Amino acid sequence: MAKILAVSGGIDSMVMLDIFKDEDIIVAHFDHGTRPSSLEDATFVRNQAAKHQKVFQTARSELGEGASEETARKARYQFLYDLANQYRPAEIYTAHHLDDLIESIIINIMRGTGWRGLAILDTPGIRRPFLEPDQTMDKKAICLYAAQRQLTFREDPTNSSDEYLRNRIRHQMNNSIQKTALYSLWQKQKELKHEIDDLVATLLPENHIWQRTWFTKLDQNIALELLRAGTLRAHISATRPQLENFRQAILTYAPGKYFNLPNNHLIKLTKTTFEL
Repeated sequence: MAKILAVSGGIDSMVMLDIFKDEDIIVAHFDHGTRPSSLEDATFVRNQAAKHQKVFQTARSELGEGASEETARKARYQFLYDLANQYRPAEIYTAHHLDDLIESIIINIMRGTGWRGLAILDTPGIRRPFLEPDQTMDKKAICLYAAQRQLTFREDPTNSSDEYLRNRIRHQMNNSIQKTALYSLWQKQKELKHEIDDLVATLLPENHIWQRTWFTKLDQNIALELLRAGTLRAHISATRPQLENFRQAILTYAPGKYFNLPNNHLIKLTKTTFEL
């Protein structure tokens, strides 16, 4: 299976590249086009791939300096997924580490994402070697590895800016955070998520026709899990607040009214049913 390494040029991904440099890998770099120095990052990663005699794949987007982290992330992963399709069977490797995990959990808790906010960074087809049980690494361990091997890397200037929530959290983190305990909780939460997803999948109506009366009897959290699974099956990605609005519409809308899910997916509610 092909290994596609997402290499930004930063210290985390350069350590990952060094670890896998003796294997058959593809070095993938996505230039978001959000700052002038990104062109230099792409050149640096290209040269590093050539140094190790590895296949190099890159793409550039012109997102602009005002692009959100979410927009940049979606563009980057689309590039990686396209490469995975090109080289399939293939797995994508990213350099997320223990501090990234903890920062993301804190952000999700602050945003009220619910229990799934603890089961993040768990996407099929994506490997995160620094979060695997046999070689878990935090930022300190990565920096030590890079120093011992005298690795070169590029520093993203936005990493020091408090304009971004993640950076503000990172700058306030200290050693009092129980990384091992949070990591263990994350592992358990991922297992629970898989069990819940498997169970919920068996409860979805096979004919895609849903009864509105179900939602008068269901607990709110159970109803949201069912709607989440149903919308995903219909290739609709909705946030938890959007799903809650949908649930309220199922309970209250008059027959014949439509509810607008993301990307203008209109769901018509009859007196007793709706199709999803």
